[in-house]
Amino acid sequence: MIIVCAVAFLPADAVGQSSGWVMPRLADGTPDLQGNWSNATMTPIVRPPGVGEVLTPQQVSALEQGRQDFIASDYEDSDPDRGAPPAGGELTGDPIFDAATGGTGGYNQFFVDAGDNIAIYNGEPRSSLIVYPEDGRRAAFTPEGERRVAERVAFNRQFNQYDNPENRPLAERCMMSFGSNGGPPMLPNYFYNNNYTIVQTPDAVMIMTEMVHDVRVIRMGEPRPLPVHMRPWLGDSWGRWDGDTLIIETTNIHPQQVLMGMSNASFYPSEDIRVIERLTRVSEDQINYEFTIDDPTIFADQIRGEVPFNRLEGLLYEYACHEANYALENVLRGARSQEERERNENQQDRR
Repeated sequence: MIIVCAVAFLPADAVGQSSGWVMPRLADGTPDLQGNWSNATMTPIVRPPGVGEVLTPQQVSALEQGRQDFIASDYEDSDPDRGAPPAGGELTGDPIFDAATGGTGGYNQFFVDAGDNIAIYNGEPRSSLIVYPEDGRRAAFTPEGERRVAERVAFNRQFNQYDNPENRPLAERCMMSFGSNGGPPMLPNYFYNNNYTIVQTPDAVMIMTEMVHDVRVIRMGEPRPLPVHMRPWLGDSWGRWDGDTLIIETTNIHPQQVLMGMSNASFYPSEDIRVIERLTRVSEDQINYEFTIDDPTIFADQIRGEVPFNRLEGLLYEYACHEANYALENVLRGARSQEERERNENQQDRR
Protein backbone atom coordinates (compact mmCIF):
# COMPACT_ATOMS: atom_id res chain seq x y z
CA MET A 1 0.00 0.00 0.00
CA ILE A 2 1.35 3.43 -0.94
CA ILE A 3 0.55 6.37 1.31
CA VAL A 4 0.78 9.83 -0.22
CA CYS A 5 1.31 12.74 2.15
CA ALA A 6 0.49 16.31 1.16
CA VAL A 7 2.83 18.80 2.78
CA ALA A 8 1.86 22.46 3.11
CA PHE A 9 4.65 24.95 3.79
CA LEU A 10 3.38 28.09 5.52
CA PRO A 11 5.39 31.21 6.27
CA ALA A 12 6.74 31.16 9.81
CA ASP A 13 5.06 34.45 10.69
CA ALA A 14 1.77 33.13 9.33
CA VAL A 15 2.08 30.10 11.58
CA GLY A 16 2.62 32.36 14.57
CA GLN A 17 -0.38 34.52 13.67
CA SER A 18 -2.67 31.56 13.07
CA SER A 19 -1.79 30.04 16.45
CA GLY A 20 -2.41 33.29 18.30
CA TRP A 21 1.26 33.54 19.25
CA VAL A 22 2.34 36.86 20.75
CA MET A 23 5.93 38.08 20.68
CA PRO A 24 7.45 37.63 24.16
CA ARG A 25 9.20 40.75 25.38
CA LEU A 26 11.62 41.72 28.10
CA ALA A 27 10.97 44.40 30.69
CA ASP A 28 12.41 47.08 28.38
CA GLY A 29 9.98 46.08 25.61
CA THR A 30 12.51 44.44 23.30
CA PRO A 31 11.72 41.00 21.82
CA ASP A 32 12.86 38.07 23.92
CA LEU A 33 15.34 35.99 21.91
CA GLN A 34 16.66 34.18 24.96
CA GLY A 35 16.93 30.44 25.26
CA ASN A 36 18.60 27.53 23.50
CA TRP A 37 18.48 27.33 19.71
CA SER A 38 19.90 25.18 16.92
CA ASN A 39 20.66 25.86 13.25
CA ALA A 40 21.33 22.20 12.41
CA THR A 41 20.09 21.33 8.92
CA MET A 42 20.98 19.15 5.96
CA THR A 43 20.48 22.09 3.61
CA PRO A 44 23.97 22.98 2.34
CA ILE A 45 25.47 26.45 2.52
CA VAL A 46 26.09 26.50 -1.26
CA ARG A 47 23.34 25.50 -3.69
CA PRO A 48 23.98 22.44 -5.86
CA PRO A 49 24.11 23.19 -9.61
CA GLY A 50 20.85 22.98 -11.52
CA VAL A 51 18.60 23.30 -8.44
CA GLY A 52 16.15 26.09 -7.73
CA GLU A 53 16.12 28.08 -4.50
CA VAL A 54 12.88 26.53 -3.24
CA LEU A 55 12.48 22.75 -3.21
CA THR A 56 9.27 20.90 -3.98
CA PRO A 57 7.65 18.66 -1.36
CA GLN A 58 8.74 15.68 -3.45
CA GLN A 59 12.36 16.84 -3.45
CA VAL A 60 12.27 17.43 0.31
CA SER A 61 10.85 13.97 0.92
CA ALA A 62 13.46 12.30 -1.30
CA LEU A 63 16.38 14.17 0.29
CA GLU A 64 15.30 13.56 3.86
CA GLN A 65 14.54 9.90 3.18
CA GLY A 66 17.92 9.54 1.51
CA ARG A 67 19.56 10.90 4.64
CA GLN A 68 17.71 8.36 6.80
CA ASP A 69 18.63 5.54 4.43
CA PHE A 70 22.28 6.48 4.70
CA ILE A 71 22.12 6.57 8.50
CA ALA A 72 20.44 3.16 8.55
CA SER A 73 23.13 1.69 6.29
CA ASP A 74 25.87 3.20 8.45
CA TYR A 75 24.41 1.45 11.51
CA GLU A 76 24.60 -1.93 9.83
CA ASP A 77 27.26 -4.38 10.96
CA SER A 78 30.52 -3.88 9.10
CA ASP A 79 32.91 -6.50 7.87
CA PRO A 80 35.52 -7.05 10.62
CA ASP A 81 38.00 -8.31 8.01
CA ARG A 82 37.79 -5.24 5.78
CA GLY A 83 41.00 -3.39 5.00
CA ALA A 84 41.86 0.18 5.86
CA PRO A 85 40.66 2.84 3.41
CA PRO A 86 43.25 4.14 0.94
CA ALA A 87 45.22 7.32 1.61
CA GLY A 88 42.87 10.26 1.58
CA GLY A 89 39.88 8.13 2.48
CA GLU A 90 36.95 6.92 0.48
CA LEU A 91 34.08 9.28 -0.16
CA THR A 92 30.71 7.83 0.73
CA GLY A 93 28.64 10.20 -1.38
CA ASP A 94 26.92 11.63 1.68
CA PRO A 95 27.91 15.32 1.87
CA ILE A 96 27.47 15.56 5.63
CA PHE A 97 29.52 12.47 6.42
CA ASP A 98 32.24 13.25 3.89
CA ALA A 99 32.60 16.84 5.11
CA ALA A 100 32.79 15.71 8.72
CA THR A 101 35.14 12.75 8.43
CA GLY A 102 36.90 13.01 5.10
CA GLY A 103 35.52 9.59 4.26
CA THR A 104 37.97 7.82 6.57
CA GLY A 105 35.27 6.36 8.78
CA GLY A 106 36.64 8.00 11.90
CA TYR A 107 33.10 8.69 13.10
CA ASN A 108 29.93 6.79 12.46
CA GLN A 109 26.47 8.30 12.69
CA PHE A 110 26.15 7.52 16.39
CA PHE A 111 28.53 10.44 17.03
CA VAL A 112 27.12 12.79 14.38
CA ASP A 113 24.23 15.22 14.95
CA ALA A 114 24.37 17.12 11.70
CA GLY A 115 20.70 17.81 11.08
CA ASP A 116 18.33 15.48 9.29
CA ASN A 117 15.87 17.96 7.79
CA ILE A 118 15.76 20.54 5.03
CA ALA A 119 15.78 24.15 6.26
CA ILE A 120 12.33 25.75 6.17
CA TYR A 121 12.58 29.55 6.00
CA ASN A 122 9.39 31.63 5.90
CA GLY A 123 7.56 28.46 4.93
CA GLU A 124 9.88 27.67 2.01
CA PRO A 125 12.06 24.54 1.94
CA ARG A 126 15.44 25.87 0.82
CA SER A 127 18.07 24.19 -1.37
CA SER A 128 20.88 26.37 0.06
CA LEU A 129 21.49 28.80 2.87
CA ILE A 130 23.01 31.36 0.48
CA VAL A 131 20.22 33.23 -1.30
CA TYR A 132 22.33 35.90 -3.05
CA PRO A 133 23.98 35.83 -5.54
CA GLU A 134 20.87 34.35 -7.07
CA ASP A 135 22.55 31.08 -8.01
CA GLY A 136 23.10 30.40 -4.30
CA ARG A 137 26.87 30.36 -4.66
CA ARG A 138 29.73 32.54 -3.49
CA ALA A 139 30.22 35.88 -5.23
CA ALA A 140 33.09 36.20 -7.70
CA PHE A 141 36.50 37.28 -6.45
CA THR A 142 37.86 40.69 -7.31
CA PRO A 143 41.33 40.79 -8.92
CA GLU A 144 42.72 41.65 -5.48
CA GLY A 145 40.79 38.75 -3.97
CA GLU A 146 42.27 36.36 -6.53
CA ARG A 147 45.76 37.73 -5.80
CA ARG A 148 45.33 37.12 -2.07
CA VAL A 149 44.06 33.59 -2.63
CA ALA A 150 47.09 32.82 -4.82
CA GLU A 151 49.41 34.36 -2.23
CA ARG A 152 47.97 32.17 0.54
CA VAL A 153 48.25 29.06 -1.62
CA ALA A 154 51.91 29.86 -2.30
CA PHE A 155 52.54 30.42 1.41
CA ASN A 156 50.97 27.09 2.31
CA ARG A 157 53.15 25.34 -0.24
CA GLN A 158 56.27 27.00 1.13
CA PHE A 159 55.66 26.02 4.74
CA ASN A 160 54.71 22.49 5.66
CA GLN A 161 51.45 22.37 7.60
CA TYR A 162 53.16 20.05 10.09
CA ASP A 163 56.17 22.32 10.73
CA ASN A 164 54.78 23.90 13.88
CA PRO A 165 51.52 24.28 15.85
CA GLU A 166 50.79 27.67 14.28
CA ASN A 167 50.42 26.06 10.85
CA ARG A 168 47.64 23.73 11.99
CA PRO A 169 43.99 24.79 11.54
CA LEU A 170 42.40 26.99 14.20
CA ALA A 171 39.71 24.41 14.96
CA GLU A 172 42.28 21.68 15.49
CA ARG A 173 44.09 23.98 17.91
CA CYS A 174 40.74 24.54 19.68
CA MET A 175 40.86 28.28 19.06
CA MET A 176 37.71 28.61 16.92
CA SER A 177 34.57 26.68 16.13
CA PHE A 178 34.71 24.04 13.44
CA GLY A 179 33.29 25.49 10.26
CA SER A 180 31.59 28.82 10.94
CA ASN A 181 29.49 28.06 14.03
CA GLY A 182 30.83 31.01 15.99
CA GLY A 183 30.37 33.42 13.13
CA PRO A 184 29.88 35.86 11.81
CA PRO A 185 27.94 34.56 10.03
CA MET A 186 26.74 31.78 12.36
CA LEU A 187 26.31 28.71 10.15
CA PRO A 188 25.92 24.98 10.77
CA ASN A 189 29.04 22.82 10.55
CA TYR A 190 27.21 19.65 9.37
CA PHE A 191 28.87 17.61 12.09
CA TYR A 192 27.58 18.23 15.63
CA ASN A 193 27.10 20.89 18.33
CA ASN A 194 25.13 23.27 16.09
CA ASN A 195 23.57 24.74 19.22
CA TYR A 196 23.45 28.19 20.81
CA THR A 197 22.38 29.91 24.01
CA ILE A 198 21.21 33.54 23.80
CA VAL A 199 21.12 35.80 26.87
CA GLN A 200 20.00 39.45 26.73
CA THR A 201 20.45 42.52 28.90
CA PRO A 202 19.77 46.15 27.96
CA ASP A 203 23.52 46.64 27.49
CA ALA A 204 24.57 43.46 25.68
CA VAL A 205 23.47 40.28 23.93
CA MET A 206 25.52 37.15 24.60
CA ILE A 207 25.49 34.29 22.11
CA MET A 208 27.33 31.17 23.24
CA THR A 209 28.12 28.50 20.66
CA GLU A 210 28.33 24.93 21.92
CA MET A 211 31.08 24.04 19.44
CA VAL A 212 34.40 24.94 21.12
CA HIS A 213 32.25 27.07 23.49
CA ASP A 214 32.85 30.28 21.50
CA VAL A 215 31.13 33.27 23.11
CA ARG A 216 30.10 36.44 21.32
CA VAL A 217 29.27 39.54 23.34
CA ILE A 218 27.37 42.04 21.21
CA ARG A 219 27.42 45.45 22.83
CA MET A 220 24.22 47.48 22.44
CA GLY A 221 23.97 51.22 22.02
CA GLU A 222 26.16 53.77 20.29
CA PRO A 223 29.08 52.01 18.55
CA ARG A 224 32.55 52.60 19.92
CA PRO A 225 34.61 50.65 17.39
CA LEU A 226 37.96 49.12 18.20
CA PRO A 227 41.06 50.60 16.54
CA VAL A 228 41.66 49.13 13.10
CA HIS A 229 44.74 47.20 14.24
CA MET A 230 42.78 45.30 16.92
CA ARG A 231 41.17 42.27 15.30
CA PRO A 232 39.82 39.73 17.79
CA TRP A 233 38.43 36.32 16.94
CA LEU A 234 34.71 36.74 16.05
CA GLY A 235 35.36 40.42 15.33
CA ASP A 236 34.03 43.57 16.98
CA SER A 237 30.21 43.50 17.15
CA TRP A 238 27.63 46.16 17.92
CA GLY A 239 23.87 45.69 18.08
CA ARG A 240 20.76 47.79 17.71
CA TRP A 241 17.03 47.17 17.41
CA ASP A 242 15.10 47.99 14.25
CA GLY A 243 11.54 47.37 15.33
CA ASP A 244 11.48 43.73 16.43
CA THR A 245 14.69 42.81 14.58
CA LEU A 246 18.06 42.67 16.29
CA ILE A 247 20.70 43.99 13.88
CA ILE A 248 24.34 43.11 14.57
CA GLU A 249 27.16 44.82 12.68
CA THR A 250 30.64 43.28 12.90
CA THR A 251 33.99 44.60 11.69
CA ASN A 252 37.67 44.03 12.67
CA ILE A 253 37.49 40.28 12.07
CA HIS A 254 40.83 38.51 12.49
CA PRO A 255 42.46 37.83 9.08
CA GLN A 256 43.20 34.19 10.00
CA GLN A 257 39.57 33.40 10.81
CA VAL A 258 37.94 31.34 8.06
CA LEU A 259 34.38 32.46 7.31
CA MET A 260 31.65 30.34 5.69
CA GLY A 261 33.58 27.24 6.71
CA MET A 262 32.60 23.62 5.90
CA SER A 263 31.69 24.69 2.38
CA ASN A 264 33.35 25.61 -0.91
CA ALA A 265 32.32 29.21 -0.15
CA SER A 266 34.84 29.52 2.71
CA PHE A 267 37.31 32.42 2.58
CA TYR A 268 39.71 34.57 4.60
CA PRO A 269 38.39 38.10 5.20
CA SER A 270 40.13 41.32 4.31
CA GLU A 271 40.60 44.27 6.62
CA ASP A 272 37.56 45.91 5.00
CA ILE A 273 34.98 43.22 5.74
CA ARG A 274 31.66 44.10 7.32
CA VAL A 275 29.04 41.50 8.28
CA ILE A 276 25.44 42.45 9.04
CA GLU A 277 23.24 39.92 10.86
CA ARG A 278 19.51 40.16 11.54
CA LEU A 279 17.65 38.06 14.08
CA THR A 280 13.85 38.19 14.14
CA ARG A 281 11.76 35.89 16.28
CA VAL A 282 8.83 34.75 14.14
CA SER A 283 7.22 32.11 16.36
CA GLU A 284 7.56 30.39 19.70
CA ASP A 285 9.99 27.92 18.16
CA GLN A 286 11.88 29.79 15.43
CA ILE A 287 14.18 32.76 14.87
CA ASN A 288 14.80 33.95 11.32
CA TYR A 289 18.51 34.64 10.92
CA GLU A 290 19.77 36.68 7.95
CA PHE A 291 23.32 37.66 7.12
CA THR A 292 25.02 39.95 4.60
CA ILE A 293 28.76 39.74 3.92
CA ASP A 294 30.24 42.88 2.38
CA ASP A 295 33.96 42.56 1.64
CA PRO A 296 34.68 44.72 -1.43
CA THR A 297 38.38 43.88 -1.33
CA ILE A 298 37.72 40.14 -1.74
CA PHE A 299 34.37 39.91 -3.55
CA ALA A 300 32.83 41.75 -6.49
CA ASP A 301 29.39 41.57 -4.85
CA GLN A 302 27.75 40.93 -1.51
CA ILE A 303 26.83 37.48 -0.20
CA ARG A 304 23.51 37.08 1.60
CA GLY A 305 21.98 34.12 3.35
CA GLU A 306 18.99 33.02 5.43
CA VAL A 307 19.04 30.36 8.14
CA PRO A 308 16.27 29.17 10.48
CA PHE A 309 17.23 28.85 14.14
CA ASN A 310 14.89 26.35 15.80
CA ARG A 311 14.22 25.98 19.50
CA LEU A 312 16.43 23.38 21.13
CA GLU A 313 14.62 21.24 23.67
CA GLY A 314 17.75 20.36 25.55
CA LEU A 315 20.88 21.66 27.22
CA LEU A 316 24.23 22.88 25.92
CA TYR A 317 27.34 21.26 27.31
CA GLU A 318 30.91 22.41 27.73
CA TYR A 319 33.09 21.53 24.74
CA ALA A 320 36.42 21.19 26.55
CA CYS A 321 38.37 21.01 23.32
CA HIS A 322 41.84 21.72 24.66
CA GLU A 323 41.74 19.61 27.81
CA ALA A 324 44.71 17.22 27.66
CA ASN A 325 45.13 17.81 23.93
CA TYR A 326 48.06 15.47 23.47
CA ALA A 327 47.08 14.71 19.87
CA LEU A 328 48.66 17.89 18.48
CA GLU A 329 52.00 17.01 20.06
CA ASN A 330 51.76 13.53 18.57
CA VAL A 331 50.91 14.93 15.13
CA LEU A 332 54.06 17.06 15.13
CA ARG A 333 56.14 14.28 16.63
CA GLY A 334 55.01 11.99 13.80
CA ALA A 335 56.03 14.59 11.22
CA ARG A 336 59.52 14.90 12.74
CA SER A 337 59.85 11.10 12.75
CA GLN A 338 58.83 10.93 9.10
CA GLU A 339 61.34 13.64 8.20
CA GLU A 340 64.14 11.77 9.96
CA ARG A 341 63.24 8.56 8.16
CA GLU A 342 63.28 10.36 4.80
CA ARG A 343 66.68 11.91 5.57
CA ASN A 344 68.10 8.50 6.41
CA GLU A 345 66.69 7.03 3.20
CA ASN A 346 68.17 9.88 1.14
CA GLN A 347 71.57 9.39 2.76
CA GLN A 348 71.47 5.67 1.94
CA ASP A 349 70.53 6.45 -1.67
CA ARG A 350 73.53 8.79 -2.03
CA ARG A 351 75.84 6.06 -0.83
